[in-house]
Amino acid sequence: MNEWQRGAYRISTDKHLLDVDVVHAFLQRSYWATGIDRLTVERSIEHALCFGIYDGTVQIGFARVITDFVRFAYLADVFIAEDYRGQGLGEWFVETILDHPRLRGVWRWLLATRDAHGLYAKFGFSRLPDPDRWMLRGALPADLIPSHE
Repeated sequence: MNEWQRGAYRISTDKHLLDVDVVHAFLQRSYWATGIDRLTVERSIEHALCFGIYDGTVQIGFARVITDFVRFAYLADVFIAEDYRGQGLGEWFVETILDHPRLRGVWRWLLATRDAHGLYAKFGFSRLPDPDRWMLRGALPADLIPSHE
């Protein structure tokens, strides 16, 4: 378990601190996991390195990393509660995740976003340089399917 503090805010990888109700409620309303059921959220937490961000004891954000800790990491389900946005917490959150001791040497990172390209670009993320090499198996939300018009 790791923890980082900045003023009243704390980031922790302690899964026992996670408020699954908060995570589930946010993800249910998100564009990438609309309608997700609680059991799926619980299972995704169980099988990932998870990060919670807290204002005191209140969870205000979440992220998880699916990884082998060497070659590949997928950053997923990142959010900061609406009332806490615009304070630099998202940047601190992503910076902390990428600098986690077990993730520092990961060779390739991947994520998907519809609206936070600017945030992730600050940390070296860019569009796929050769998207024709990547393949996908599974469903995508309709608004993430590229138009070929």
